[in-house]
Amino acid sequence: MTESEARIVSTRLEIGAPAEVIFELIADPSQQPRWDGNDNLAKADAGQRVRAVGDVFVTELTKDGALRENHVVEFEEGRRIAWLPSVPGATPPGHLWRWEVEPLGDLRTAVTHTYDWTNLNDEKRIVRARATTSDKLLASVERLAALAES
Repeated sequence: MTESEARIVSTRLEIGAPAEVIFELIADPSQQPRWDGNDNLAKADAGQRVRAVGDVFVTELTKDGALRENHVVEFEEGRRIAWLPSVPGATPPGHLWRWEVEPLGDLRTAVTHTYDWTNLNDEKRIVRARATTSDKLLASVERLAALAES
C-alpha cells in the first residue's frame, strides 16, 4: 500500500425523508438488499433488527449464496450503525461499513456512508476493498434515498 492510498472512503447525501425512516431501513437487515447499490446482498431474514453494539446479523450474498455474519461495533439508535462482516464463525478480517444519519429538519436528513478497510488483514480481500469507491457507496445511498422518499 502506498502512503497516499485511501483506506477510508465515504459519501454523503441529503435525503428528503425523516431520519427515523432512513435509519429503520438501515438497521433492519431484511431491508438492506432493497438498497444495496452493489447488488451484493441477496437477502437477510426478518427479525434481526439491530439494537446494540454486540448484535450480529446474517446476510446472504448474491454471488454464491454464501452467508456473512455482521458484527455490530458502533450503534446509536437513529444516528449511527457500523458493522464488521465475516465468514460465519470466523474473526472479522477488519473491514467496516458505517452509516451515519443526521437530522436536518422534519423532512431532510444527511446520510454519510463509509467503508473503512484500514484494519483489513485478509490479503484476498484487498483488491475488492480497493475497488470500493465513493461512487459505489453513493449507489447504495441513492437507492436508500429513493426508498425513503417514496
